[in-house]
Amino acid sequence: MYLSSISIELGKGVLDHNNRKFIAENVDRERTKNNVEFKNIPLENAYHTLFDDALQRYNDRQKRADRKIDNYLEHIQKSKQEKPFYEIIVQVGNHNDMGVGSHNESLAKAILEDYMRSFESRNPNLFVFNATLHMDEATPHLHIDFIPFTTESKRGLDTRVSMKQALERQGFRGSGRSDTETMAWLQSVPPLTTRFSRLLNISGYNLKKKPLQA
Repeated sequence: MYLSSISIELGKGVLDHNNRKFIAENVDRERTKNNVEFKNIPLENAYHTLFDDALQRYNDRQKRADRKIDNYLEHIQKSKQEKPFYEIIVQVGNHNDMGVGSHNESLAKAILEDYMRSFESRNPNLFVFNATLHMDEATPHLHIDFIPFTTESKRGLDTRVSMKQALERQGFRGSGRSDTETMAWLQSVPPLTTRFSRLLNISGYNLKKKPLQA
């Protein structure tokens, strides 16, 4: 039997949706209690944890007051070069073969939980501050929201936000707009498929890969 797909794609990062502060029409409220919250750190707190020391070092080096940065999160939010955070959505199968309420619901949940448990060790330059497994929509799926950062930077803060450099430090290289570090990272299917092929095979499934989307 074949599993239709494993997909990883960039999400919009709507934290209120992820944390169920508002409920969309496609959400089964009775199943919301089955969702799994892995992390829920306020974005501002995550920025303080990651960047306060580097921000202090940066400001100490500035001889002009107008070059100092009061709030690094607000600084990045105003920037056109970096986003404050990124999100990926990970889904195994679809509502036909891994749907909520199906006999494979627990398998989908186990695969996604295992993926989340290993995510940070496999991605040391992506600081996860919010992560939730949704079991109250048609198909179980995982929202992972993270801040990409690099260290020992020669420009700006020595520890700063940078998706490109975070992924470069993890070994991913891009060659241009049509082949970026992010695309290379999203296409790195083996860490996902290798880990979970055994779980799928035990349950009688073989894997069909779905092209991943940037």
